[in-house]
Amino acid sequence: MTVAPSSLKLAFCASDRPEAQQARARLIERYGQVQEFQADAIVALGGDGFMLETMHANLMRKIPVYGMNRGSVGFLMNDYEEDGLLDRIAAAGRAVIHPLQMDAWTESGAVHTGLAINEVSLLRQTRQSAKLRISVDGKVRLEELACDGCMVATPAGSTAYNLSAHGPIIPLDARMLALTPISAFRPRRWRGALLSHRAKVEFEVLEADKRPVSAVADGLEIRRVVKVAVKERRDVGLTMLFDAGRSFEERVLAEQFTG
Repeated sequence: MTVAPSSLKLAFCASDRPEAQQARARLIERYGQVQEFQADAIVALGGDGFMLETMHANLMRKIPVYGMNRGSVGFLMNDYEEDGLLDRIAAAGRAVIHPLQMDAWTESGAVHTGLAINEVSLLRQTRQSAKLRISVDGKVRLEELACDGCMVATPAGSTAYNLSAHGPIIPLDARMLALTPISAFRPRRWRGALLSHRAKVEFEVLEADKRPVSAVADGLEIRRVVKVAVKERRDVGLTMLFDAGRSFEERVLAEQFTG
């Protein structure tokens, strides 16, 4: 960051976990606290889920978020250390993330819009498999996919639910999206696709009355959808800060060589 370490103004926020709340109190006492709109950086204390919550809460601001792990997974977080925090933030590298916009139409004709930092997922609501027709840029690419669901993931989200569903890991600067099935039944061998970040993906829910499907954009869930459109919002940029030598790109690369 261009601000001198001693001049940095920080806003601290924390998840409900006791260790996160206790860390927030200690850090405020040591480094002070300003309102988020006044801050040079927001320090999020918790796990990856809380990091996503914090970024969602600051979608329309240009304030970078520096996470420290006081949760469980912590892939998006830096190590927790109270000493030298101002110097760490001043020297931190930046990773800019562009979210996905989900437009979901329900059986009633209502349209719901949400933004997703990780992924937009379509998921079956009952024991019966979902049946989806998938179009990319207005052309039908898969006439019928019988599955538990399907998702479009950003590079930032490619190491989350997408990876658990055997989707590809995408470097942050690749300008690509992952289209990944969840437990595909037919066609059984379809493993998904890599798409340009400019691609517009549309899902049509087949037999929606018999096989209801929900659409999820991070924490926003819309039930009984009949159509879902997904595209990247390049005009919205979210900045995460990572300690020097521990960039997001390095973490993504290392993830591909773990057992």
